[in-house]
Amino acid sequence: MKIWEKKTNSGVDKEIINFTSSKDSEVDLLLAPHDVIGTIAHVIMLESIGLLSKNDLKILIYELRNIYVEKILKKNFKIDEGIEDIHSQIEFLLTNRLGEVGKKIHSGRSRNDQILVDLKLFIRTEIKEIISITYSLFDLLLKLSEQYKNVLIPGYTHYQIAMPSSFGLWFAAYAESLIDDVLLIHTAYRIVNKNPLGSAAGYGSSLPLNRKMTTDLLGFDDLNYNVIYAQMGRGKMERIVSDALASLARTLSKMSQDICLYLNQNFNFISFPDYLTTGSSIMPHKKNPDVFEIIRAKCNRINSLPNEISLITSNLCSGYHRDYQIIKERFIPIFDELKKCFFMSKYMLNHIIIRKDILKEDKYRYLFSVEVVNRLVLEEGYSFREAYKKVGSDIQNDYFKPFKNKVYYSHEGSIGNLCNEKIRKMMKKVIKSFNFDKIDRVTKFLIYDRIPFQGLFINIMVLFSWTFVLTNL
Repeated sequence: MKIWEKKTNSGVDKEIINFTSSKDSEVDLLLAPHDVIGTIAHVIMLESIGLLSKNDLKILIYELRNIYVEKILKKNFKIDEGIEDIHSQIEFLLTNRLGEVGKKIHSGRSRNDQILVDLKLFIRTEIKEIISITYSLFDLLLKLSEQYKNVLIPGYTHYQIAMPSSFGLWFAAYAESLIDDVLLIHTAYRIVNKNPLGSAAGYGSSLPLNRKMTTDLLGFDDLNYNVIYAQMGRGKMERIVSDALASLARTLSKMSQDICLYLNQNFNFISFPDYLTTGSSIMPHKKNPDVFEIIRAKCNRINSLPNEISLITSNLCSGYHRDYQIIKERFIPIFDELKKCFFMSKYMLNHIIIRKDILKEDKYRYLFSVEVVNRLVLEEGYSFREAYKKVGSDIQNDYFKPFKNKVYYSHEGSIGNLCNEKIRKMMKKVIKSFNFDKIDRVTKFLIYDRIPFQGLFINIMVLFSWTFVLTNL
């Protein structure tokens, strides 16, 4: 029996249940730890307003923590046959163990605000992991930039040879790109980090809920105050987050495309050990960049998600709609997919082989035309336009002589002045602004710390001590 079924129900057709549930039970397992954490905060609040006794609270927290530690962390948790979702499963487990006490946890809640809380806590945790693995790749890119800063390569515009570049410049470019991606994620994180609990089905509750208490307990920065808007955030929140993740994916996709080109024999700038590339079933000379082709494809698929979410939600009025469930089964897995792409990018780049004599090839001689123009301006007093015409004429008449050993760049962010330490400081500043430690501390408190089970003490501790501590972390 579903938690929304009444005694008068004869039951819903199995085909309807299967179709409307879709992949709920699979993706909901990823929300299990967050549902427990949200429920612990909710029952502490219920006790503070007199809807649970001190003893009820004590045994509920004990059982919820037991589910978290013994089942979820040890991978023993599952959603039983006939149970509709993660919320129903946890309530079922509590009711099965505690009887009537377990049925009290849903007071003042709807599955609508419950899933919103679960998603927000899930997103916060996943963003923290995404930022960690992003910084790991960022750090490697800067190290490679320093290691190969003196190795010159052609720069291109319109796929045509343009001006000298370097591996130092190329690696650092993608490192700095990741900073702007992380800035976008930080904005999305701030939008997510607001408490919807208490909005219930989207119209609040006549129970005297203390929404500020659950906000502090769960480490949210603030509330989604308007209860209708809290529910309107469903779909919008996922689109904003997926947009930020798509920015990261675009950086990886572009870098993967560069690598696929640079590995091509017509470029021949880089290579990888044979054991990191694949071959052809018919052409024995092939070394295929399959890893980066798959990264490119997966990241391009992630890029499509914001548009998909927009299309699903664009004509929905305010209030909850089951359409959001379709978003959930597409949205939740992209975090793991993106993390795997970052991991493989770093794994491959740790083994990259850089060719160091690229510009000795005669086909790159015109790469230095701007260098010759600038030398005429700096050393012989030409105006830029006159120097440009002279060099252009020399090229046409085959008089041009490049200065291959005279590449002068000193301004910030150029070949000769990469400013990598400034780039690193920018990234660290952005990451620090997330304040992830705050989230770690509230999770530790709800799952592991001793909670004194006296109603008055809990009120004072949560409303004053925790409010003070959390807002000053």
